[in-house]
Amino acid sequence: MRKDKKQVIGEEIGDEPIKLFLNFEPADATPPALHKLIKAYRGLRVDDFARFVGFFVEAGYDLNARDGQGHDFVALVQDQRFAEPYIEIIQAARG
Repeated sequence: MRKDKKQVIGEEIGDEPIKLFLNFEPADATPPALHKLIKAYRGLRVDDFARFVGFFVEAGYDLNARDGQGHDFVALVQDQRFAEPYIEIIQAARG
């Protein structure tokens, strides 16, 4: 990295870039709501994902969306090493 370039790690991002994850549409039979959750999970830090879930619910998307095999978000990510805080966010939002 050049000396005049500052490495940026962990800066908070605004609401608009987070809301962009609501625009992702599946290329297969995955329900759009589930696809959006998975994309946000893969692309956002925990705090940003929590904000995303608020926008997701506000937009009327289903936190309980399931794929063709009956798997919801939690079932799809629960075996991943860093998934627990994301799962907790979803469970809290479900009530």
